[in-house]
Amino acid sequence: MAVQAAVLYADDRLVAVAKPPGVSLATGKRQPATAVARLLARLPEAERLAWGLESDAMRLVHRLDVGTSGVVLLARDDDAHRDLVGAFARRQVEKTYLALVWGRPRPAHGEWAFPLGPDRRDRRRMAVRGDGRTARTAYLVLAAARHASLLRLAPRTGRTHQIRVHAAHAGHPIVGDDLYGGPRQRGVRDRALRRALTASRPLLHAARLHLPATRSTPELVLTAPLPPDFAATLAALGLAAPEL
Repeated sequence: MAVQAAVLYADDRLVAVAKPPGVSLATGKRQPATAVARLLARLPEAERLAWGLESDAMRLVHRLDVGTSGVVLLARDDDAHRDLVGAFARRQVEKTYLALVWGRPRPAHGEWAFPLGPDRRDRRRMAVRGDGRTARTAYLVLAAARHASLLRLAPRTGRTHQIRVHAAHAGHPIVGDDLYGGPRQRGVRDRALRRALTASRPLLHAARLHLPATRSTPELVLTAPLPPDFAATLAALGLAAPEL
């Protein structure tokens, strides 16, 4: 059964939704409302009706990759949309992600600062390139198990696939990220643990957004709980879900 979305916050200008994994937010120029419609379709009908959520009246502020779960913002009007998009562009929004990665990064905290650009060999991918755009991701190891570690990540820039590429280039690809990491379960001998670490999507979660006050929206801190697959994998590793 597909995981449902949930409303995290709503007022007359802004709505925050917990996006489940598997929902594409890709938006075509001719049909800009389709991504919003896909996201709202994963909400329980009672929530959509209670908050008056209609795809034609909502504007997507930012995007997450199809496999990434977590906080997504929708604006109810053009002014709120413009103000929030501007806050993201000026890097005024503090973003916090959680990721389960293979191995244990050392040192246990630091910053990955690898420039990124399109992968010349694969149009689906980004790559670390000397002529790429500046990209910075702060990381902290929250907990570590034998085969994998739970990281808290704060991207300082907003490049496509930034966290996924940085983690992979550092030697610690995200569990389930076949595009950048590939299967890594060969070293896991315990069958139950092997199954738990065979994720069907990258275990990357947009856990927290700290929004500045804008002309049309208040300062807000928004958090989304871990989806069931991520939480179950942590439990299988004997790791507790962190508090944000």
